[in-house]
Amino acid sequence: MLATSNTQQSNEADAEISALIELVGTRVRAARKVVSMSRRELSERSGVSPRYLAKLEGGQGNISIGLLKQISRALDLPIEALIGADDQAARVAVLFEGADADTKACVLQALDKEQHRSVKAERICLIGLRGAGKSTLGPMIAKYFGMAFIELNSEIANKAGIPIGEIIALYGDEGYRQLESEILNEITAEHDRIVVAVAGGIVSSAETFQHVLKFFHTVWIKAQPSEHMGRVRAQGDLRPMAGNPQAMLHLQQILKAREVYYGQATYKLDTSGKSVEVSHSDLCRLLRVSNVAIPI
Repeated sequence: MLATSNTQQSNEADAEISALIELVGTRVRAARKVVSMSRRELSERSGVSPRYLAKLEGGQGNISIGLLKQISRALDLPIEALIGADDQAARVAVLFEGADADTKACVLQALDKEQHRSVKAERICLIGLRGAGKSTLGPMIAKYFGMAFIELNSEIANKAGIPIGEIIALYGDEGYRQLESEILNEITAEHDRIVVAVAGGIVSSAETFQHVLKFFHTVWIKAQPSEHMGRVRAQGDLRPMAGNPQAMLHLQQILKAREVYYGQATYKLDTSGKSVEVSHSDLCRLLRVSNVAIPI
C-alpha cells in the first residue's frame, strides 16, 4: 500500500515537473515573439545554444535556474515571468515588457494610482531639444488645464537677475546647473499643478534629471532635426547656422546622444510636420486620457 502511494506521488511530481517545463517553454517562445527576436538572436544574447532553446520551447528541455536566468535577462524580463505559477500574471508581464513606453506608463498609472498621484501630483514637465515646441505648447496646455506655466531658464534668469549667458560666463556650467537644481526643487515644493518647460541640456545633470522623472509627469516633445533648426531660425535666432556649415550634423549628434535620456520620459509627442494647433490638441488629449491632469 505504501509503495503504491509513493509511486503515485512520484508520478504526480513527474507530471507537475513536465507541465512546468512545457509552460516555461511556451512562455519563452511567447516572450521572444513579442519582442520580435529570432531564436538565433536569443541564443547569441543569452549564451544558450539554439538547439537547446528549440528543445526548451518544445517543452522538452529541463533547464537549470542559471540558464533560465540568462534567457530572462536576454529577453529583458524578470525570471518570475517565465516560471511564476499564475499564468495570467506571467502573460501580463510578457505583454508589458513588449509594450511601448506610453502603454507601459498607462498600465503603471492604472495599477498604482495612489503612488503615482501622491508623488507627481499634477506636475507636468516638457523636455527635449530647443525648437521642438516646448515653449510654445507649454503655455497653451497650462491654460487648457488651468495651471501656471514656468519656463525654467526664464525663472533662473529672473531669480539671478542676469541673463542665462551671463550666469554661465560668471559661474560656469556648474554654477548654472546648481541654480537649475535649486529652482526646480523650489517649484516642486511650491506647486502641485504646474507646467514646466526645461532646457534640453537638463539631462547633463543626472541628479536633476532624476528629480524631474520622479516628481513630474514628463513629456518628450520631439521633432526631426531639420524642424528643430528651422523653428529656431524662424524665431529670429540665426546663431545655430552662422559660420557653421556643420551645424545640422552637430544637432543630429546632440539629439542622438540625448535620445537615451529623453526616452525615459513617461510620454512622447512628435510634433514633426504638425501645426501648433494639432500638436496642442494631441498633447491635451494625451494628458487627459492618461489622467495626468483634468481641465478646470
